[in-house]
Amino acid sequence: MSTLKDQLRTDLTASMKARDELRLATIRMTLTAITGEEVSGSSVRELSDEDVLRVITKEAKKRRESAEAYDAAGRAELADRERAEGLVLAGYLPAALSEDELAAMVTAAIAETGAREPRQMGLVMKALQPRTAGRADGKAVSEEVRRQLTGSATG
Repeated sequence: MSTLKDQLRTDLTASMKARDELRLATIRMTLTAITGEEVSGSSVRELSDEDVLRVITKEAKKRRESAEAYDAAGRAELADRERAEGLVLAGYLPAALSEDELAAMVTAAIAETGAREPRQMGLVMKALQPRTAGRADGKAVSEEVRRQLTGSATG
C-alpha cells in the first residue's frame, strides 16, 4: 500500500471534519484519479508511491492549464479556484527544482549520455525523466536540454 495514498485518505478525513470544502474536493478528485489509474489496463493493481506521485503531478498540471484557460476566457473566479486546488496538490509533491538545480541535472545527464547535438535530446530526456518526475515541468526540462545541447553544438 502506498504511504502517499494513505496520507491522502487521512487528509480526506481531516478535511471532512474541518469542513474544508476546497481541500476535500481536491483530495477526492485526486483519489478518484488514483483509483482510475489502478483499475486501468488489463488487471487491477496497487500503485506505488512513485505512481501516486505521477498521478498527483498530472492532476496539478491539469489545474495549472485550466487556470490559464479560465484567465484567457476572463473567468477569474474559476481560475482562482483551479490555482487554489493546485496549491493543495503542491503540498503532496516534492519541492520543485530551482533553475540552477535543473541546469546542473541536465549538464550531468548530457555528460552521462554523451549527447553532443540537439537531435540526441531524446536520449538525455530519457535519462532525466526519473530524476525530475514531480519536481520539474517537462516543458522546462526539455527547454533546458535543448538550450544546453544547442549551446554545446556551437561552442
